Amino acid sequence: MPLLSRRQVLAAGTALLAAPHVALAQAPIKLTLPWLAQGSTAYCYIAKEMGAFSRRGLNVETSRGFGSVAAAQALAQGQFDYAVVGAGPMILAAARELPITGLATVNYDMTMGIMVRADSPIRTAKDLEGKRLGAVPTSAEYPFWPAFARRAGIDLSKVTIQQLDNRVLERTLIDRQVDAITAIASSSIPVMQAQNAQSRFIPYSSANLNFYANVICTRPDVLRDRAAQAEAITDALLEAAAFQLREPERALDMFVKQVPEIGITSGGRENARLSQGIMQVTMVKPEAIQNGLGYTDMAAWNAMTDLVMEFGAPADAKRPATDAIISNRFAGKTKLTPAEWDALRARLAPFGAMIG
Repeated sequence: MPLLSRRQVLAAGTALLAAPHVALAQAPIKLTLPWLAQGSTAYCYIAKEMGAFSRRGLNVETSRGFGSVAAAQALAQGQFDYAVVGAGPMILAAARELPITGLATVNYDMTMGIMVRADSPIRTAKDLEGKRLGAVPTSAEYPFWPAFARRAGIDLSKVTIQQLDNRVLERTLIDRQVDAITAIASSSIPVMQAQNAQSRFIPYSSANLNFYANVICTRPDVLRDRAAQAEAITDALLEAAAFQLREPERALDMFVKQVPEIGITSGGRENARLSQGIMQVTMVKPEAIQNGLGYTDMAAWNAMTDLVMEFGAPADAKRPATDAIISNRFAGKTKLTPAEWDALRARLAPFGAMIG
């Protein structure tokens, strides 16, 4: 065997030393959704299809979620690098001292509430007394059910809670196994309509319980050590969300291409269209219109934190400081014109009527 020169040995050693770093750079960045792949979070897939990730040198792997509470926990435990989490569950996670921080607010109403069948005798929140209420314990809205009940004057002892798996939540209501479910309108209304089941929705906001919706989140250590990456992830997702607003049908085409099972059934695309439309209604808000996509109103965030600490957090929980868990550092770069916002208001009016 011929002897290697000193230069060849050094070159080989350098290559070996560099290899782990190359592998690390190419390893996928892991992002989890709060729920199933739906129109309301399609921008996470559209960002890949339109090249918003690749143009920034990002290799992102998006996974379905099992509720915002579970997504926040999985992020905190290091199973994912980034997560899309509802604002209420995110604040709750921070109050429980889980490492989580928000990079940008995507939309401004979680559309949390109570769903009933259209033919249900339940007309008001108070009518839930004496009824069976289905709920997914790890969902975004369930931790705030007691808060809604208190504000709506519901006697909790008179409501039977039936814990459900998220995969059968709406089906259980359709089959009359429960009288009502706690739900996110942007997720559950499309599922009900896809199964030809008419429904009505009683929003938590009817009892003045208001929460922002999805927030792009990471852990403080990721933000500290990979700030450029965190900014790039945020920029790519907000670019894709803006594309959804401007070109909803093309956006759905991209979504179906990335998640083919959405297009397998005849109702799959319609489900995604409804979910997308309801989500977009909650983006047409002063925060985004005046300041750009992703912007968070800190006064509104403080008010949400007060609600979490009063109704959702354990008695010994520590109130998280707003500036410690959310900022506008990466927000506001992507903007729509006044004419575009006006057009959106008109186009999205039918979706707004669905959530009251």
